[in-house]
Amino acid sequence: MSLIYDMALKRLVDKCQYPVEILSDLVGTFDPKFSIRGLAVDRETGWICHLSYTHKTTVAWEGREKVSLQTLLKEYNGKRALRPSERKKRLKPLNDIFSMAECCLVADTIQWFKDRTIPFFPRSVVTDVLGSIGGAHISGDFHRIVAANPEKYFEPQSHLADMLRSLKSSGKKLLFVSNSPFWYVDAGMKYAIGEDWRDIWDAVIVSAGKPNFYTDDARPFREVSSVTGRIKFKKIDELMPGEVYCEGSIKELTRCFSVVRDAADGPNREDLKFDHAGGGLLLSPSILYIGDSLFADLVDAKREFGWTTATVCPELRDELEVQRGDAYVVSEQTIHLLLQVLRRVQGIFGTRARTEEDRHVLDGLERCVSECRDRQNGMLGNTFGSVFRARYQPSLFASSIRRYCDLYMSSVECLRYYSPEHRFYPEDSRLLSHEPLLDGSECWDIDDTLWDFDPDM
Repeated sequence: MSLIYDMALKRLVDKCQYPVEILSDLVGTFDPKFSIRGLAVDRETGWICHLSYTHKTTVAWEGREKVSLQTLLKEYNGKRALRPSERKKRLKPLNDIFSMAECCLVADTIQWFKDRTIPFFPRSVVTDVLGSIGGAHISGDFHRIVAANPEKYFEPQSHLADMLRSLKSSGKKLLFVSNSPFWYVDAGMKYAIGEDWRDIWDAVIVSAGKPNFYTDDARPFREVSSVTGRIKFKKIDELMPGEVYCEGSIKELTRCFSVVRDAADGPNREDLKFDHAGGGLLLSPSILYIGDSLFADLVDAKREFGWTTATVCPELRDELEVQRGDAYVVSEQTIHLLLQVLRRVQGIFGTRARTEEDRHVLDGLERCVSECRDRQNGMLGNTFGSVFRARYQPSLFASSIRRYCDLYMSSVECLRYYSPEHRFYPEDSRLLSHEPLLDGSECWDIDDTLWDFDPDM
């Protein structure tokens, strides 16, 4: 992220005529602990916002300064959320891996202007920064530097090759679909798996242009020379193992890569299956599609085709490690006890009107809960806390995962702990407030029902 941060910063000076002094001040200052995925930037204010699943802004930062509750309420019409029509115009979700660089550069640029009392228009800064990040990404310069130094920019994947070969040997059909160009994919996969990485896949598709790959039926496949990287011009009617293809679409994939499952394989074999005669996808839930970009990779795969989807969230590993620590566990137990006390106290108060002393007791207990939550966020080591929690509620990012993904994991390598024939039976985490738990008690959910207090309000 520091590489694309510095490259985008240089584009701000070269392409957008930002003061050249900003380079000497900000190059090399990318802070990986400032931002997380799943945030949003308000184009009108330049604020970096963390949203709950109800689109409520739980915390916002202008530059490197936290926006006060009073300012937040004033800007958002006396509440923490924008109307849906305003939300669509003002908030730009930042969900992919580059969002951390985007958030950090927006915040640092705005803070740089504020520190020097230079007048600026937030919408212009946001537009310029997002455009510079995008420009650095699509120019190819970023990819060329990374491809030339894979050991510096790619994390080792010691179990990935064995896991993929296990799937292959169990009879699974494996497709590789990437938006990146072949030469970049080739450099990364050779580093992660080995020179023979293409032999694992039944088809390799690069420069796919997702999400258009799902929706544009008029894009044919083109073959890419694995030697020269040049595009060939012949018509593609079949996708061959070991070869490389670019562009294309789901419709063309269905036509060119018809895999018919023999009935003797049994009803539970998880394979790609296409209707060779009708050209339509069949048994779509039997296709497991894994991606790391929620909206570019997975939303259309789930929404349009009903595929079983899994997303890779590297943040999960770090958060789980913190949550298993003694300090976090003690904090979580304290919160649980405080909430039990709050429920019992209100039961004692009954239905009568609350006195000043009653409210003082409730406010004090709620404040203790909030302080514990703040300590937990601090343990995660970044400004916004958990990727999956926006203070007391599931984050909008977590809600999107729940909506569009059947599985999520910190790494594809996690699949090595399961048989290729494993069937997942997840716990029902969607209980409504009136539904009983297994122990017969009521289901009180601080995140989804009545509990939405804030000590600052």
